[in-house]
Amino acid sequence: MSKKPKKKNKLPAGLENTETEAAKEKIRLGTRDFASACLPFEKPVVELEKKIQELKASKSGGIDLSGEIKSAERKLEKALKEIFDNLTPWQRVLVARHPMRPYTLDYIQYLMTDFLELHGDRHFSDDRAIITGFAKWEGRERICVIGHQKGRDTKENLLRSFGSAHPEGYRKAIRIMRLAEKMGLPILCLIDTPGAYPGIGAEERGQAEAIAYNLQEMADLSVPIISIVIGEGGSGGALGIGVSDRIYVLENAYYSVISPEGCAAILWKDTARAPEAAQALKLTGFDLLELGLIDGVIAEPLGGAHRDFAVAAESLRQTVNKALDELRDIPRKELSDLRYRKFRKMGVLAS
Repeated sequence: MSKKPKKKNKLPAGLENTETEAAKEKIRLGTRDFASACLPFEKPVVELEKKIQELKASKSGGIDLSGEIKSAERKLEKALKEIFDNLTPWQRVLVARHPMRPYTLDYIQYLMTDFLELHGDRHFSDDRAIITGFAKWEGRERICVIGHQKGRDTKENLLRSFGSAHPEGYRKAIRIMRLAEKMGLPILCLIDTPGAYPGIGAEERGQAEAIAYNLQEMADLSVPIISIVIGEGGSGGALGIGVSDRIYVLENAYYSVISPEGCAAILWKDTARAPEAAQALKLTGFDLLELGLIDGVIAEPLGGAHRDFAVAAESLRQTVNKALDELRDIPRKELSDLRYRKFRKMGVLAS
């Protein structure tokens, strides 16, 4: 593994990392700026960035402030490192929910070509909270891609149910996965949901059955499946597209049986204790890797994926390429058996 140029601390085993020459310019997503969307613990960083911008504006007026700018930039990098190298589990949950964080369509547009989105579950309707379709990975290999999709503004979030899928979303997903199996194509699932949609209509249409059916059917698919938690990985809503041969979690994402707020409300009747619940749930990628529940943690750029999308996407690209290379060597008839045994091992504390 190569080391990231900005983060010099040694990464633990299983942490996927990459260094790329193709992603030198930072790509930021959405129309909001960091000042309006910053998290509470990001405020010192935002203030330094504002100061740097002011210094650069003064420099354009003919005043040489290059020394002050370089000094401020060093302070900025130091502040980012101090904050993001020591995030608590609750802070990682907040980063996973950041409104400027990359979503499924962002990764599709950056890493794939010729994406063809397919709609509908052939039973009820199309669910915009889950994206499904086919694309060319790196412009060469055909793959099936499934992923939760949130919105960038209130209107789009309402359209996509804030990334919380209905039963028709999960039925659409498994329909497209079965189609991919017929064509012998690998499946890439990008998970980013606070949980399955909890509305009355969703329950009436069989939310639990739809997710349970996906668990059963994904376990039996005879093509490679790779799942990556790119943001929130909440409960059965995440697991509904998460039964895979390889499971990865981005460094500042989380994967949990319940949200910290939900856990705190059930245990203590107090959602203000969500940070305490996040600590107890062992929901970060590092915790899950230690427990043997995932196959690796994908490194993010300093400050999180929302601060440098291109670097985050290149890290994801390298991880997917490695997983595809490993899974290509496994005969198709053995994949489902290995996948079954992988999940049966989870939760076994003693022989």
